[in-house]
Amino acid sequence: MTATVPADRARLEKGLGHHFKNPHLLAEALAHRSAGGPFPVGYERLEFLGDRVLGLVVADMLLSRYPEEPEGPLARRHAALVRKEALVIVADRLDLGAHVQLSRGEEEAGSRNSASLKADVCEAVIGALYLDGGLEAARRFLLKALTDLMEADVRPPKDAKTALQEWAQGQGKPLPAYETVETTGPAHDPRFVVAVTVQGIAPATGTGTSKRKAEQMAAETLLANVTGQ
Repeated sequence: MTATVPADRARLEKGLGHHFKNPHLLAEALAHRSAGGPFPVGYERLEFLGDRVLGLVVADMLLSRYPEEPEGPLARRHAALVRKEALVIVADRLDLGAHVQLSRGEEEAGSRNSASLKADVCEAVIGALYLDGGLEAARRFLLKALTDLMEADVRPPKDAKTALQEWAQGQGKPLPAYETVETTGPAHDPRFVVAVTVQGIAPATGTGTSKRKAEQMAAETLLANVTGQ
C-alpha cells in the first residue's frame, strides 16, 4: 500500500518539480539543528552539498546563456545568483520558511523569518534534490527558479567586494583588506568569520560556509554601513 504524501509536502514537491523517492532527505533538508530528532546537525550537511551543486549548475547555466561573455562578467553574474539575497527570493517563492522544523525557542526568536535560515535551507533542499534525483533534478529546479533572476539585467552585476573596492578607490582610500578571524565547525562543514577593513572606517564582519561567502557578506555589511543602503 502506498503511503499518502502529506498535503504540505506534496505542495512543496510540486514547487520543486520533484517527487522524493527518499522522503527522509527532504525532511533532513528542512530540519534545524535545534529541532532534535533524527538529524542532530539539521540541514547543515545538505547545505554544504547544495552550495557546491548550486555553484556548478549556475556556472553551467551562465555559460549557455552568455556564450560570448568573458570570465570576469560571468563571475559577477555567478556571485549575484548564488548570494543570500537570490536564495531568499527562491525560498520565499516556495514558502520554505513555513516548512522548517524548529525548536520552540527558535520559533519564538523569529528564526523562521531569518534571511540566513531561508538561504541555508534553500541550499540544503538543492543538496537533497541532488542526492535523490541526481544532478538533473537539481538542474531542472534551478533553471525554473533562477532563469528570471539571471535575465533580469542584461548587464553583469557587481559583486559586493567589487563594489566596495570601487567605493574605496572613489574616496581616495587604499583597497579593502580582508582577514579571516575565526574558523569553526568540522572539516566537512566549516564556518568562517571574515573581517573587512577600509582605512578610516569601522571594520565589518561576515560569516559563511566558505571564505568567499564570508568575504562577500562582510563587504555587503560595510557597504551598507557607509552608503546607508
